Amino acid sequence: MTPPALKQQLYDKRGGMEQNHATRLHRALSWMLCADDYSSDDDVAFITLWISFNACYSAEDQIGSLSDRRSFRQFVERICVQDKDKRIYHLLWMNYSNFVRSVINNQFLFAPFWECHRLGENHWQQTFEQNKRAAMQALANERVSELLSIVLDRLYVLRNQMIHGGATYNSRVNREQVKSSRRLLAELLPVIVRIMLHNHAIDWGEIRFPVVNVAN
Repeated sequence: MTPPALKQQLYDKRGGMEQNHATRLHRALSWMLCADDYSSDDDVAFITLWISFNACYSAEDQIGSLSDRRSFRQFVERICVQDKDKRIYHLLWMNYSNFVRSVINNQFLFAPFWECHRLGENHWQQTFEQNKRAAMQALANERVSELLSIVLDRLYVLRNQMIHGGATYNSRVNREQVKSSRRLLAELLPVIVRIMLHNHAIDWGEIRFPVVNVAN
């Protein structure tokens, strides 16, 4: 389902929806539509799609990133449980299986690699191999939420590189990573928003930055 179609569905359902949740989805869709406007610019589109993901995930008791591992995994599990049509499964296993494997095997998208690199250490390798095995087992055994968590965790490293000035705009070095990551998010985010839209009665948490009306 396209972002414009989801926007229309949100408009149709908004009257029966809790206001903060409607605001959350409205924000997520606004950034998805922005990514559509910049579809020819993979760097900008990837960043705006990640903002859209943050709008879905961020809640009052979270900081809007993946650093709170337990809360993040709970969010991903909830999304996957409500994915009755198995769209996320088909996305990861059918449409992007080669990309998923390349992400899993890419040490430059593994946060401990950079932590150890800064410290001049190399003990990241054992953790990397363990993480790869866990991801491959999740892939082999169709454990959707576990695999999605690992993939998003890797893409978060790419997000950090770009947001914090650790990558050159339109760089040839990571071009294929950015292109494929942008395409994956462009297909994943509408699935996530659709799930949250059609399951609005579930408690998705209070949004961290609600709309505040200030009297003149």
